[in-house]
Amino acid sequence: MAIEGKTIGLALSGGGYRATLFGLGSLWRLNDAGLLGRLDRITSVSGGSILMGVLAHRWRQLQFIDGRADNFAQVVAEPVRAFCAKTIDVGAGLAGLLVPFKTAGDFLAHRYEKDLFGEATIKGLPPAAADTPKFIFYATNLQTGRSFRFRQDMVADYLLGVSYTTDVPLAVAVAASSAFPPIFSPVVLKTDPAAWSEGGKLPNLTALRKRIVLADGGVYDNMGLESLVDNVDVVLVSDAGAPFEVEEKPHEDHVLQLGRVRDILIDQTRALRKRWLIAELAAERKRGAYWGIGTQLAAYGSAPRMTADSPISDALEHVPTRLAAFDAERQGHLINWGYALCDVSLRARVGLPTPMAAAWPVPEWPL
Repeated sequence: MAIEGKTIGLALSGGGYRATLFGLGSLWRLNDAGLLGRLDRITSVSGGSILMGVLAHRWRQLQFIDGRADNFAQVVAEPVRAFCAKTIDVGAGLAGLLVPFKTAGDFLAHRYEKDLFGEATIKGLPPAAADTPKFIFYATNLQTGRSFRFRQDMVADYLLGVSYTTDVPLAVAVAASSAFPPIFSPVVLKTDPAAWSEGGKLPNLTALRKRIVLADGGVYDNMGLESLVDNVDVVLVSDAGAPFEVEEKPHEDHVLQLGRVRDILIDQTRALRKRWLIAELAAERKRGAYWGIGTQLAAYGSAPRMTADSPISDALEHVPTRLAAFDAERQGHLINWGYALCDVSLRARVGLPTPMAAAWPVPEWPL
């Protein structure tokens, strides 16, 4: 499980179904390159967590030979694409408004349970081992203001500490990771305070551990980098986060302007993390690659690549950040774009002697 003896980690960003499908293309290319089965750690946020939830839930079904699963399309890609053909945000959002004592996040978790994960739990995922990565789902703890991590063997928060009781439903972990405020948040997680250890010296620590209020992981870190960069040798980042849009006429009233302020704050923290990572990679203090949905293939110079920049690829970063049905064409373009950018990044940025991919994963929608 290594590149020249190095450990490998992958981060799957947030960004609704756009991120789920772009990330699917990235995973597909890593699989075809024989790297999927060699990953040591995968982190995910929001839309990326939908994809990683399916991957983790079905990991035992994948048939790996030399790091490549020959049944990846059937086991992972097909259920992800089927799910992304359904609109779930409107129904969950309305139900959260109309049904007392339940939030939209609760209904989001119900859809994940019904359509993808059933009664699977985090604890029931295959444990991290030589042939299985650590799967880390990120949410944001609205009480402590820190990232909250769901992993096969634990849940953790820097200030709350660590609990090794991980019988949290997988659907709840993915819902917490993708509970974008204010519509889908919060997702409330109730735990046994006695099961926790370590953590900060807070006077109300027991109460904070008993009822944990969570929102989308992207509020804290939209790329899920925190537990990745210091724990693996090779960092790979698939980022389908939305570009920040200039607004000529933002809302100016006291309430609605808060949404714009939230977006500015999230964009600035994301931009700082991205600039730091790219600077670390450029200075060769870190090894790895970053590819984003807005990355231009021209930036890779003369490196062989599957296609060229086009109006079709340029438009993909402006696909709405929603959990709303994507048709086959949009799905195919997003998957193929993630595949193409990952493909050239492995050679031009990571330095692998990987031949250029010979065919599109979704051949009916080439770029």
